[in-house]
Amino acid sequence: MSQSGVIPNQQIEHMIADGAITADPVVIPEQIQPASLDLRLGTVAYRVRASFLAGHGARVADRLAEFEMHRVDLSDGAVLEKGCVYVVPLMEGLALPAGMSAVANAKSSTGRLDLLTRTITDGGTEFDRIADGYTGPLYAEICPRSFSVLVRPGMRLNQIRFGQGNARLDDSALAALHARTPLVNGDAVIDDGLGFSVDLRLPDTTLVGYRAKPHTGVIDLDNIGYYAPADYWEDVHSNNGQIILDPGAFYILVSREAVTIPPDHAAEMAPYLAMVGEFRVHYAGFFDPGFGHDAAGGAGSRGVLEVRCHEAPFVLEHGQVVGRLVYERMAEPPTQLYGADIASNYQGQGLKLSKHFKTP
Repeated sequence: MSQSGVIPNQQIEHMIADGAITADPVVIPEQIQPASLDLRLGTVAYRVRASFLAGHGARVADRLAEFEMHRVDLSDGAVLEKGCVYVVPLMEGLALPAGMSAVANAKSSTGRLDLLTRTITDGGTEFDRIADGYTGPLYAEICPRSFSVLVRPGMRLNQIRFGQGNARLDDSALAALHARTPLVNGDAVIDDGLGFSVDLRLPDTTLVGYRAKPHTGVIDLDNIGYYAPADYWEDVHSNNGQIILDPGAFYILVSREAVTIPPDHAAEMAPYLAMVGEFRVHYAGFFDPGFGHDAAGGAGSRGVLEVRCHEAPFVLEHGQVVGRLVYERMAEPPTQLYGADIASNYQGQGLKLSKHFKTP
């Protein structure tokens, strides 16, 4: 694994065999994605007073003793309540070799439920960033923001991506890649990544998004295609290409651009700039090799935008740039692609809620 880049699925399998990734019980094939590994919840959740990081030289287990309020046994399923913060030990741990680090992120369905899920580690000073050569356990910090959720051991709410060296494409390399393989269906806005904008003029409809209702029932994360959208979401309509975001509200919107991730690259969605407005775009940020690519049954896929407004109402307008995709080279192409070789829920997507809801 000397070549720099994002580690593909076949090398993740070698890491498991070599003990760089540990797991109890053992990793199942369904966890391995083209450029990442799904992480599984363990058997207990710790309700804590506040979100925290372990900090240099400290263990998460020791900090839990400081912040724990009570423990929740997940063995038979348990509800994580909206507005509360939980820490759940994960079934996976790491013993990374020198020169290898990792980044974690919420899975797509997790983000679309406004389920803030971040990874913390012993000695960690940042969420979702795992230090070069880290050896130790992994924990998920979970804060349901819009809906209370029923969870069980083994559920996969977040995922981890491994890398060596500097895999990120600068703007000149990104422009060259776009010239070879068009990354968007239109002009590419390349400025510290590939910019993408919001679509508030969808064809043949005034429906442009969904807003989470404030008082709803519990969502069992094992129930797929089960819930009626109207019980949890309000339709958001626009006749003029703009909407006003309400403070504290959570929205599902869609990008104007159809995006492509070539098989030898991966991407991460990042906020555009803090000064573009009083809102945050996205919780779930990994785009696997093959997303939207014709080799994987794509032809471009829209990016679903998970938007939360902050302190002040904000007017969002059609075509406004709200985020960027940061492309990274793969250490080698994966042997499976998003959408082609695995069950991928969001290939070829447009405006779409998480997989837990019935399709209108």
